[in-house]
Parts: sequence; C-alpha cells; structure tokens
Amino acid sequence: MKRLSPFGPVRNGRRLLWLLPGLLVLLTLTLAGCGGSQETGQRSLELAPVSRLPEKIAEGPVVVREAYQFALANPEVLEVIPCYCGCGADHGSVKDCFVREVRPDGSAVFDDMGFG
Repeated sequence: MKRLSPFGPVRNGRRLLWLLPGLLVLLTLTLAGCGGSQETGQRSLELAPVSRLPEKIAEGPVVVREAYQFALANPEVLEVIPCYCGCGADHGSVKDCFVREVRPDGSAVFDDMGFG
C-alpha cells in the first residue's frame, strides 16, 4: 500500500527533509514557550561552527546544515526526543540521526540520515 502525504508522493530518501523544518519549528516554539532568562540558569542554544561539519553537509541545504549544527552544539536537547524516522537504524533519539559520536578530541562522527 502506497503512503500518502499532504505534499504528494514521498520518496524514502526525502522523507526526513520534510521532517527537518517541522522539527526545527517545533523545537523553536517549545524553547520559546519555556521563557526564562540567563538569570534563572537558562542557557542560550547555539549552532556549532560550519567548520566542524564535513564538506557534504556544510555545502548542503541551509535547513539540513543548521540541523546538523544544532545537533552537534546541543546534543542534550535532541537526546530527549525519541526517533521516529523509520530508517531501521538503531537510533535511540533524534540526536542519533545526526551525530553518532563526539570523540574526546572534539571531532564528530556524523550519521548521514539527516542529510536525506
């Protein structure tokens, strides 16, 4: 049975590209709704520098690049969001769709699942 999408037919490799903008908007709205300030111990969420990304990702679409930058800089945020990407990989959280591991020297091993 063919899956339907409000955006027309969805190819398996492109499914995540449709999910990324929604995830980022949801995450932004959730964090904005939390309120707070630096005085209450809240920290600002930032993006990792593009220089820490592999060339393929750094030169990819902006929304994909920023998702990887966010995942690299804020893994603790994405670790609490369960992964429902359906790729069959052993992703414990959304973080695993982007960053497999960060080595002690600070270099990262990326998962290209988030690239689509």
